[in-house]
Amino acid sequence: MNRLSALWIESPIGLYVGRIEIAHILRFALFIAIFLLPWISLQPFANLGDATIGDAAEGRGLTYASFGFLAVLSLVLVMRRHAEALRSFVSTPYILFGSWICINLVMSRDPGASTQRFVLTACVFVVAATVLLLPATARELNRWLGAAVLSFLAVCYLGVMVAPGFSIHQATDVAEYHLAGDWRGVFDHKNTASAVMAMLVFVGIYLMRSGAVLVGPLVTALAVVFLFFTRGKSATALVILILVLAELVAAARTFRVRAVLCYAPLIVLNLLSIGTVVSPTLSAIGRSLPFDTSFTGRDEVWKFAFASIAQRPIFGYGYFAFWGSDFVRDADPGESIHEWVVIASHSHNGYLDSALTLGIPGLLFMMAILVVAPLRDYDLAEARGQGTPLGKMFLRIWLFGIYLASLESFFLDRADPVWFTFLVSVIGLHYVSRFRTA
Repeated sequence: MNRLSALWIESPIGLYVGRIEIAHILRFALFIAIFLLPWISLQPFANLGDATIGDAAEGRGLTYASFGFLAVLSLVLVMRRHAEALRSFVSTPYILFGSWICINLVMSRDPGASTQRFVLTACVFVVAATVLLLPATARELNRWLGAAVLSFLAVCYLGVMVAPGFSIHQATDVAEYHLAGDWRGVFDHKNTASAVMAMLVFVGIYLMRSGAVLVGPLVTALAVVFLFFTRGKSATALVILILVLAELVAAARTFRVRAVLCYAPLIVLNLLSIGTVVSPTLSAIGRSLPFDTSFTGRDEVWKFAFASIAQRPIFGYGYFAFWGSDFVRDADPGESIHEWVVIASHSHNGYLDSALTLGIPGLLFMMAILVVAPLRDYDLAEARGQGTPLGKMFLRIWLFGIYLASLESFFLDRADPVWFTFLVSVIGLHYVSRFRTA
């Protein structure tokens, strides 16, 4: 028996089968690694009671190297079989946006820092574009996705049970100690945790509807429970909204109706938030509403952001070269700038921050790819009869992302877990509209 086994292994067929198995294991491991690296990061469970927590320079080089390695390896593994899918990104919107990014890097107030940060974003885009191409079949994608999500959730829950001081906000946190008791898992803030968990609720629903009778409900339940304990009001409200909105979009039969359903509430949300600082009429409407449209004082940051955009409306300040820069830190206090504006890390609005860093043309190019094209892709897939539960999952995550961006800033944010998950959904819709997924 051992002799026969040896002959089989040494035969050309045996060697070929062995190579296939090794390649399969490698693709599976790479798929898991690509999802877990941005979700968990190389420095999870931060000690928020440490005043030096903001100094993460020591792990930055390893993060760049890790994403660079995954980007190269994933390209090598999918290039031969899926060259057509990768070539589909060579299109007018992507070329225009890529060209504008290059101009923006040159015109940045800090070209070196902007270029360095964009390199990581480019690597993240590559892994997001290739990760969905690693599974050979839809069934394999479901199994691997379930494994990745359950692994991530297990780490988060393990942190809560074993090391609550590093996975639940504490009263001893240096900043935002008022969040004590809110779960944050591997992340450094409950807002990130709640957003990711909300997106995983949609993944769980997809797995359930794809036949994963055990994994699907388990993922959904674990994500919902964790989301509840983060006490993330915005993410929780958006989950309910998106579940309803996605059904309405799916039921609509024309692109115009779908566009109205998707974008009308989004426009209203932004008009009643950042719009209130530039229009007295909108401000009056906002004050008459039974809730705070400034979202706890963010209006001061928005005013400063709009004033700054007016100074550099075309090229912006450079890719991630505004907040935390000398320009902001040295702002004249005599300009009625709220004290916390100068230490803000973002404006809590992805569209506003994109205009700040990329300029208004850059914002428009970005929206064409991230906000407009995905709905067109979904509509095209439905028109071609290629609508699937997978496309519905991508639709939900994408909708959640474009609405969350009105409350938080994550667009193009390098290896940010919310940005990565949103980007995968955008690319997923891109693929679903062009290639068969089942």
